[in-house]
Amino acid sequence: MILSDTKIREAMRRRRIVIRPFRTSSLGTNSYDVHLGPYLAVYEGGALDARRANRVEEFRIPKDGFVLVPGQLYLGVTEEYTETHGYVPFLEGKSSVGRLGIDIHSTAGKGDEGFCNYWTLEMSVKLPVRVYAGMPVGQLIYFEISGRVDRSYSAKRSAKYRRVSSHPTPSRMYLNFARAGRSRRR
Repeated sequence: MILSDTKIREAMRRRRIVIRPFRTSSLGTNSYDVHLGPYLAVYEGGALDARRANRVEEFRIPKDGFVLVPGQLYLGVTEEYTETHGYVPFLEGKSSVGRLGIDIHSTAGKGDEGFCNYWTLEMSVKLPVRVYAGMPVGQLIYFEISGRVDRSYSAKRSAKYRRVSSHPTPSRMYLNFARAGRSRRR
């Protein structure tokens, strides 16, 4: 079941949902609008390697905006820090953003119960589009969980994206390979 605006406010009063900064005007009927943070990052060096930490070049979006171009993956970040306890957050693009040909995530739209961080966006475009820090870019939708959660994301030692950062976080897929290697050696 998706939380309504009333239920989102109630969960915030109980600190089961945290959104900072919170803007009343961003609370929709059953979602909360998040905004593009001030930083973007692009991977360096051509082909990416899933077994390695790939380097990124990060930059601040200028006041007059930045033009995203097709064929380039951009890592963005939400302006909002969020925490979700007892619910599952989903991040979806806003329809106005989609109608500009902007995708804000490739595959990572679902958060985990216990996720406490800014959201890294995997942004791509169909046509060149100028974007601005602070523009509404997506919406968080909260689902109730059926059943007990044994271990929250924030409590998992294997959680790769627990370290709080207001900057785009590149893929940490390489940690899966490192853990698999340690498991085989035991």
